[in-house]
Amino acid sequence: METTRRTFLKAGLLSGALLAVGGGWYRVTHPAPARGFVLDGEARAALDAIVPAILAGALPDAPDDRARAIAATTGRVHATILGLPLAAQQDVQDLFGLLALAPARRLMTGIPHGWADARDVEVAAFLQDWRVHRLALLRTAYAALHDLVLGGWYSDPAHWDAIGYPGPLKELA
Repeated sequence: METTRRTFLKAGLLSGALLAVGGGWYRVTHPAPARGFVLDGEARAALDAIVPAILAGALPDAPDDRARAIAATTGRVHATILGLPLAAQQDVQDLFGLLALAPARRLMTGIPHGWADARDVEVAAFLQDWRVHRLALLRTAYAALHDLVLGGWYSDPAHWDAIGYPGPLKELA
């Protein structure tokens, strides 16, 4: 079956319209409060799945310690996002809205089931795809997720020794 230019353009427009409708539906059903970003349900599950993929090798091996480290990092990422300007918080809210919406998640990340059931290898594959994607928007989204997670992890002084950071100068404190 040969694809014509017209068919390709129609499919692209239809796909774009479906994504716009899905994003609008998510925004209507999950409005961002006036006070800023909210990390809720599926968005929190997405971040909980992304954290171990980005921090592979840095997290503790013991399951309980690992779960605590992931939860603490997710909490620090949330606190960091709340410190951003409202416009930036809305952009991050839109990113997590995209990740939380099932059709968009499946299309954009290739993860067919919910984030709670996502395997580390699936999450790592989608992150790698976004890291080198030809679309600058997805590369930027990857960079935002990467920087937020690493910032959340290394904002805890307990992790500074691993990178040889002695902490802020005492003269400046």
